[in-house]
Amino acid sequence: MQRVIDIYVMPSGEALGAINREVNDIVSHLKLPENTRVDVLGSVVGMQESFKRFSIGLVLAIVLVYLILMAQFTSFIDPLIILVAIPPGLAGVVLILFLTHSTFNIMSLMGVIMMTGIVVSNSILIVEFARQLRKEDFTLQEALVRACKIRLRPILMTSLATLLGMLPMALGVETGSEQYASLARAVIGGLAVSVVVTVFLVPAVYLMVHGKDTGKKNENEEEQPA
Repeated sequence: MQRVIDIYVMPSGEALGAINREVNDIVSHLKLPENTRVDVLGSVVGMQESFKRFSIGLVLAIVLVYLILMAQFTSFIDPLIILVAIPPGLAGVVLILFLTHSTFNIMSLMGVIMMTGIVVSNSILIVEFARQLRKEDFTLQEALVRACKIRLRPILMTSLATLLGMLPMALGVETGSEQYASLARAVIGGLAVSVVVTVFLVPAVYLMVHGKDTGKKNENEEEQPA
């Protein structure tokens, strides 16, 4: 039998992750007497477990997306080119959470998963259309340029519609909406950066990868006797 003293912390509008860090910082600097310990319980424990599960879920989602794209494109390389759009999106998430003083919590991680799906779909538009143009006897550079020009409008329409739809949630002006604000901010930041970078990065990587194959084909054709 031990004496137990419960101290309750009720956040008024702050993020749970930030409060958890402050509480742990206070507890770590306490000078406790003998036979005394401090345990942090409550919603924070469930949040940390959920955070680990969502992290594993994000990795599994990327792996499953790669496997599906590999089956659809019948290629190991093109799905990797499509997934190149994800790192810029993650950089955008980190940037906007830093600028808005938001924490990386369960909601923001859910926003990362949503952002990953949208970013991958935008990248698919460019790669798939470039593959179609190459089958129509377009050169590699011409196919990439036409694919970026023609697919830019649907990419912008989809991305801007998502950004504008998430904007009221990201502001978090209503009572209780601050817990969902980090989700919307993660989607907005990741999508905004990825849309700008994807139009340049994905075609550049596609050109670097398949440009070597095109050069090898031309060399083999030149070596064949007329």
